[in-house]
Amino acid sequence: MSVPENGPDGTDIHARDRAFMVARHLEARGIVDPYVLTAMGKVPREAFVATPLSEFAYEDSALPIEAGQTISQPYIVARMIELAEIRPGDKVLEVGSGSGYAAAVMGAIASHVYAIERHEELAERARTREHRLGYRNVEIICGDGTKGLPGEAPFDAIVVSAGGPKMPEALKRQLAIGGRLVIPVGPSVHQTLMLVRRTGEDTFVQEDHGAVTFVPLIGEGGWAAPETAAKESGIDAETSGFAHGLHGPARRAKISRSVPSHAIAGAAEPFGDLNELAALTERFADRRVVLLGEATHGTAEFYDARARITETLVRKHGFNIVAVEADWPDATVYDAFARGLPRPSVPESAFSRFPVWMWRNAQVGNFLQRLQAINERIADPAQRAGFYGLDVYSLSTSISAVLDYLDRVDTEAARIARERYGCLAPFRAEPARYGRMALSRGYAMCEKPVTDTLVDLLRRRLGYLVRDGSAFFDAEQNARIVATAEQYYRIMYYGTAQSWNLRDQHMFDTLERIIDHRGPGSKAVVWAHNSHIGSAEFTEMGQVRGEHNIGQLARVRFGEDCALIGFGTDRGTVAAASNWDEPMEIKRVQPARDDSFEGYSREAGIDAFFLETGPGQKRSVRDALAEPQLERAIGVIYRPDTELLSHYFQAELSKQFDAWIWFTETQAVAARPQSHPHGPDETYPFGL
Repeated sequence: MSVPENGPDGTDIHARDRAFMVARHLEARGIVDPYVLTAMGKVPREAFVATPLSEFAYEDSALPIEAGQTISQPYIVARMIELAEIRPGDKVLEVGSGSGYAAAVMGAIASHVYAIERHEELAERARTREHRLGYRNVEIICGDGTKGLPGEAPFDAIVVSAGGPKMPEALKRQLAIGGRLVIPVGPSVHQTLMLVRRTGEDTFVQEDHGAVTFVPLIGEGGWAAPETAAKESGIDAETSGFAHGLHGPARRAKISRSVPSHAIAGAAEPFGDLNELAALTERFADRRVVLLGEATHGTAEFYDARARITETLVRKHGFNIVAVEADWPDATVYDAFARGLPRPSVPESAFSRFPVWMWRNAQVGNFLQRLQAINERIADPAQRAGFYGLDVYSLSTSISAVLDYLDRVDTEAARIARERYGCLAPFRAEPARYGRMALSRGYAMCEKPVTDTLVDLLRRRLGYLVRDGSAFFDAEQNARIVATAEQYYRIMYYGTAQSWNLRDQHMFDTLERIIDHRGPGSKAVVWAHNSHIGSAEFTEMGQVRGEHNIGQLARVRFGEDCALIGFGTDRGTVAAASNWDEPMEIKRVQPARDDSFEGYSREAGIDAFFLETGPGQKRSVRDALAEPQLERAIGVIYRPDTELLSHYFQAELSKQFDAWIWFTETQAVAARPQSHPHGPDETYPFGL
């Protein structure tokens, strides 16, 4: 029995997360035992971690718990229980229960589980959790797990969740005939996962099941003391970090740490200023689409670099589209400024929703002024370089924009659209409420009305195009945003992959429509986060979570006619919030982990460089950077206290990007405050 966390309507708010974890992290990686899959799909992992970490409960990551210990990643928990072949009716012993999560999973299968934990604090917390969740067949005991429980032996299965230098003889002897012992064994920070099966009174057979990394097994049959473990094995028993599981990143980094940094140092092209950087990127000027990333959503150097590269591509190479990870209606205000067009009436104030600093900052303002100056040399505004938003979040503003357009061209269509969009009226200020309501009612309340509005708009395309093709294109795109946003907020509760994929598909589809709208010969520069630009196919986003992104879709659509360029930094400051919709802060960016691509870039010893990573680079360099390693991604939220969990993911850099731009130290963007109704006016385009 388990008691999951319920939402206000009584639904288990993590049920879909658990189902996704089972499908993506367990079944997709070869876990087939139906008992294990069922148990992992029922036990609420969020109940076994601290509340601030609950959002990570169903990612395939180890998480820190009390006493400097960890809760193992879901895959390794499932793998060990599957190897132990636990079945209903079995009596099981776990050594190193930690949070109690694995014991609960085993308790959902077996008749009785005894779990030993040497830390009294952990044992007491685990005991409380098991009782609260209703696992009456799980008994938590504080003691030396390496001795086992002779008084309760024999056991059908013993699972040891810590790594020892040797196989504890006492545990082997407490197996029933036919019993299974699963244990990490090894004399160093890296162990081998062993399966021991008792075949007779004095006979055992054992199997090797791959490399793992676990906290040390302390006790009479393991390491004598934490200090001994740290000295002899290289493991810090109290702060060893994460049990990465099979073939985790820590193991790879130990083996190959110097190879990527040497490859980078030998192939990197240093630059002294942004003009030099822009010249280096001109090798991609013959592409139809150049996608420029960023490692944060609040770093001045990333904005300035993208701006200078874009200006060069627009001025010298005929690029006429700047498409950014921003709301469409707000971007039209900036577009009007850059191209010398009349200011649109909607929205009244551009980029006024969180995170304001992403597009209301000095770096963007300076770029728009320079883009305007470039455009002024082109007589026809329709041929000037435009500034476009790709994102899906502007539900309310896009509704207003559609109605504003229809009021001008077709009053009867406007009346009908108002009635249809009225379904979303209660949720325009907080669209996520619509998703929760639709989930609780079990159907898409507003899907048909918003879709009908888009369909009617498209049916009248020819008549509307005659009046003003650009205005119709803008209205059509806003109607598409409303339809996609309705779906986005509805499915965001069904799992992160579905909502992520819908959003990135929408952004890519929007990019294609802009290119088609601007006509033959149009060329686009895209600004978005690395997580959207670097091909997800070569990151854990695609390989583990089932996500795709703009970069991956662009490669499929444009092939070698697109270039994906990523950005990285080691340290400095960044504009970010601590949580969604909270105030912007200037936060200190921690130096990157040594075992990350940022760490290797730092080790190369070059303050700023451009590194081609695609087919134009030497094979030896590409191979060195194709090994999966950690990569950092900071969005509008930055949480240094949980940086490894919150901001690192695995990637194959030379396959993910065609080039990598590096700044060792960076500074936060200079954010521009929102104008206030009764305050002094700002300079256009920010005074909106």
